[in-house]
Amino acid sequence: MEKPRRAVVVTGFGPFGEHAVNASWIAVQELEKLGLGDDVDLHVYEVPVEYQTVQRLIPALWKKHSPQPAGPWLDVVWYLCDFTYYTSLYQSRGRSAFIHVPPLGKPYSAQQLGRALQAIIEEMLDVLEHSEDKINCQHEH
Repeated sequence: MEKPRRAVVVTGFGPFGEHAVNASWIAVQELEKLGLGDDVDLHVYEVPVEYQTVQRLIPALWKKHSPQPAGPWLDVVWYLCDFTYYTSLYQSRGRSAFIHVPPLGKPYSAQQLGRALQAIIEEMLDVLEHSEDKINCQHEH
């Protein structure tokens, strides 16, 4: 039996302050190259480092894709990180994750960060799938 397709949204922040390149966005682009398998529709977005944009964009992404799970991958000012994460948690009813991405080369390369994101998200999807299987099995009895 073929697995149903699942939507996953992964965001990375754009440049901010003196950082012309944001490691989170670079890592997300690497993840996009790697993918998450044939049964996952991966949607990646660069999020500007602006409260108003986050407040508008995150709910819009949830409405558009209904992802399972979603993950803002952040490497910016903590207040905006928290705001983005909690906005996503609220929209997702708890199906979001926060992963802080270190600066590129300190110590990981973009490729290593992309592979790390891939492994983390694949594990999250596996846990979600097994949780849903247990819930469905309990409802059948």
